[in-house]
Amino acid sequence: MEENSTDHFFKDKVLGHPSGLFVLFFTEMWERFSYYGMRAILVIFLTGAIIGDNPGWEWTSEAALSLLGTYAMLVYLTPLVGGWLADNKIGYRMAVVIGALLMTLGHASMAAETPTFLYIGIAFLIVGNGFFKPNMTSIISKMYEGHDEKKDGAYNIFYMGVNAGAFIGIMLCGWVGEKIGWSYGFGLAGIFMLLGMLQFYYAQSLFGNIGDKPKNENVDIIDDLANNYKEVSSRGEKLNRFLTIDYLLIGVFIISAMIFIINDPLSKIGNIYTFNFTVAGMADSLFFALLAAITFILLLLVRIPRYIPVERDRMIAFSIFCIFTIFFWAAFEQAAGSLPIYTRDYTNRILEGGAATTFKIVDLIVTVVPLCVITYVLLSLFRKTFNRIGLSNIILGFSFIIVWAIVLYKLYIEFQSTETEVPITWFAILNSLFIIMFAPLFTKWWDSKYNPPASVKYFLGLALLGIGFGFLAFGAKDVPLGAQTASLSMAWLVFAYLFHTLGEMCLSPMGLSYLSKLVPGRMVAFMFGVYYLAIAIGNKLAHYVGGDIEKITSEHGLSFFFLIFTFIPIGLGLVSLMLHPLLKKLMHGVR
Repeated sequence: MEENSTDHFFKDKVLGHPSGLFVLFFTEMWERFSYYGMRAILVIFLTGAIIGDNPGWEWTSEAALSLLGTYAMLVYLTPLVGGWLADNKIGYRMAVVIGALLMTLGHASMAAETPTFLYIGIAFLIVGNGFFKPNMTSIISKMYEGHDEKKDGAYNIFYMGVNAGAFIGIMLCGWVGEKIGWSYGFGLAGIFMLLGMLQFYYAQSLFGNIGDKPKNENVDIIDDLANNYKEVSSRGEKLNRFLTIDYLLIGVFIISAMIFIINDPLSKIGNIYTFNFTVAGMADSLFFALLAAITFILLLLVRIPRYIPVERDRMIAFSIFCIFTIFFWAAFEQAAGSLPIYTRDYTNRILEGGAATTFKIVDLIVTVVPLCVITYVLLSLFRKTFNRIGLSNIILGFSFIIVWAIVLYKLYIEFQSTETEVPITWFAILNSLFIIMFAPLFTKWWDSKYNPPASVKYFLGLALLGIGFGFLAFGAKDVPLGAQTASLSMAWLVFAYLFHTLGEMCLSPMGLSYLSKLVPGRMVAFMFGVYYLAIAIGNKLAHYVGGDIEKITSEHGLSFFFLIFTFIPIGLGLVSLMLHPLLKKLMHGVR
């Protein structure tokens, strides 16, 4: 039997998989540590009181969430450029190193705690993410060529690294930021991003020539399109050329979207307006946002009908899923914006006596047990690779010594006090914790004969998300109109995060899965961009609306604010169910 070119990766295995997978596991883990760790404290820091033991900047929630929304939106768009550069110019591995280095500089800049360095830091994080994010999975895909039966398990392990990083990052950066100082929280994110980059850099020998700089340095997107044209023409398929109207709509969309993305935070943070006018009562930011949305919808309406019927129908189905995706993330991403403000201002987080002791024990278990599991994986990697990548292993081991030291110090401090104030950021770790707990059950469900169709999965995802916000709305029903503080039970937050996570597991994996099934190969890049654009818009919309939490709460009440995110997702979920016959017809047999 002929040996596959990637067989040598499987000769030195860790837990049944190539050792290189676990280098990627830890690299991704530290990147997610830094991303979620920084994000967990950003809004609390920006909106925190300007006086006190650990002062913030006392921004309005509108200003803070405007900045967060623009950051989150661009984080989902820059990988489209970074992925192309890695494919055609610099290679996957160099892209990962460049991205990690830029993100390290970004976190270090934010630790300076000045407005100028904050903006510089966020710019570095956005660009660095564009280089880093798309290329980790590309390396895995290349490593497993010819071993497709192992790919699902590899991606499951990799995404456990994603959730482990989010879990540890939120827990440690959140606790350090809140209890010791915001600069230390931001700085900690940067330290682990740097260590993650170094352990990856010194482990590159494990990957052979995977991710090297492309040999043909003159690869051009025009060449790609020309080759694509020849391939499609040779099969006798109809090529959907870009017409003048398409280019015109793309131009209007890009210009109006960029004006909105830049103008929104400028106007809310610095009272600086790119174009100072109103149209039909709308400020310029909202006008350009709506103009961008309308032109993009027109672009899809103009282009998609020109495809052959089966392709046209499937792309219409995928576009409908993208619309649901926008509204899902617009509600789900309140976890990064309005929910930390709600947790700080409206939740009773002070525990005493038996309740405090119970929390400390629960916190100890959920902190130490996952960390022990990850440490076991680390030791397994050491046993197999120390002779080959010793320096990488030493750096990785040093990073875990720091983690364990902070964890033990945190637990020591917490167990010394008789009264416990649960950190604001502690609740954000529940998402990763619930994913780790329930992911195996969902995997079994999707692999069984009871695997529901796409429309039902989108219904479940949206409905469960809405129910989560319903708990928050019910818990806040007695908060007086305009109240700036309250002492609501923490249980409402726990239920909300539980149902949000269950909804995420129903809907989140569906997008890329149906992209690969519904979209013809030559159109994957374009529709991949559409899908990521949908997530980006959802993130921006989340914080655009969430930034009005203070205004909506003062005018209509806190419960009304959460009812918005209750009824809209549930309503859209029901629309997905009603569209089931149409979607089934449009998908032409794809399940």
